[in-house]
Amino acid sequence: MKQNIKLFVVALLGGFISLTLYNRLITPERQQVNQTETVNHFPVYTNNSKLVAAENSVDFTTAAEATVNAVVHVTNTSVGVQQDPFSQLFFGQGYGREYKRVGTGSGVLISPDGYIITNNHVIDNATDLEIVLNNKKRYKAELIGTDKATDIALLKIDAEDLHYITFGDSDATKIGEWALAVGNPYNLTSTVTAGIISAKGRDLEGDGRIESYIQTDAAVNPGNSGGALVNTRGELIGINTAISSQTGSFVGYSFAVPSNIAKRVVEDLMENGTVKRAVLGISTELKEDVNGVYVSEVSENTGAKKAGLQSGDIITKLDNNTIHKFSDLVGQLTAKRPGDQVLVTVNRDGITKDFKVKLSEINDMITEAFGIQFGGLSDSYKKKMNINSGLMVKKINNRGLQKLGIRPGYVILSINNQKINSLSDVEKIKSLVENEEDINKLVVVNLNGDRETFSRGW
Repeated sequence: MKQNIKLFVVALLGGFISLTLYNRLITPERQQVNQTETVNHFPVYTNNSKLVAAENSVDFTTAAEATVNAVVHVTNTSVGVQQDPFSQLFFGQGYGREYKRVGTGSGVLISPDGYIITNNHVIDNATDLEIVLNNKKRYKAELIGTDKATDIALLKIDAEDLHYITFGDSDATKIGEWALAVGNPYNLTSTVTAGIISAKGRDLEGDGRIESYIQTDAAVNPGNSGGALVNTRGELIGINTAISSQTGSFVGYSFAVPSNIAKRVVEDLMENGTVKRAVLGISTELKEDVNGVYVSEVSENTGAKKAGLQSGDIITKLDNNTIHKFSDLVGQLTAKRPGDQVLVTVNRDGITKDFKVKLSEINDMITEAFGIQFGGLSDSYKKKMNINSGLMVKKINNRGLQKLGIRPGYVILSINNQKINSLSDVEKIKSLVENEEDINKLVVVNLNGDRETFSRGW
């Protein structure tokens, strides 16, 4: 009996000790875990020092200080004629009173001895050009050369030891990367705005110029044209050129000519006064399910043909730069010169192949006149249209002819009764017809293969 009482007391004591230890050691540990889980749920607003440090890590001051004194104010003075109907009645058509028109924009110093890059549309038709530096010094500018296709112009002032911006590699920029726009909007000198690169290889439909802009959401307004788009290191990655707006002022996006294109154009203008354009020597076709550029035809006696490119190839890279769409390819080629050798990567029936292609000169295959870019016809296209001669409209910037419905893919058979069989024929017609207003008759084949004739009075 006594033995049973002892066992009961020992069991009771053991249970009490176990319960005490559980309440003091195990339960607090569980409560601590629950508290930790609660603390780890951050609220929407926090004073977390690590997050604040990350937010403040981007510093624009270095880039701004390095570039603001290298961006200049460009004043363009041109002469206009105000028509006077009363005077025309006595003295004939074209008589009027001359007056001066003044336009402004921005420019970027790219050398210490005064070379300035700007937009062609900033200085177009100028009779007088004046440059104002950030320190208010004024200089007369000389026009070295222009290129309408890329909307780039090169100026020169007589000065030394100037602040200037070095060229960066626009191909190396990435979507989401910070960028600064430096310029003179609304005549407000030395204005810096910040944004990110929103897109690359952007094609502005109807722009009539290059098709490979850098898109950014840095605020750009009238007067910014010709100014600098720079990265956070202060390197020039673009020349601000256009905005997307219904009002004429900034509403969200702006566009810049990539620095690799601008640099190549400037070098050509310095060396030759003109810009030579390079082409692969292919025709392309838009295919919705293709990631790359589909080659529909390869022209004879071109670098592409000699290298071995074929119809049906899909170009996916050029010099290891990824090609997603046609504008990507245009941007890469615009930055090259005729005679340059490029590495073209294609997808041929699911197999990746590389070709070294020597670029041809565009003037060997395409010529421009009257706001039309003419190109040769392939045998397959002649057969499709049931014609033996003519030249294809590759691109058209002539608004009068656009209103007639003429667009890329049309074939022009004759101008003013002069038949067109080759690019040299266009050059001959250019020597006979001074400008597009002198075109009295045009014979074309439309996209349906039907022949149309347009006479003056259209």
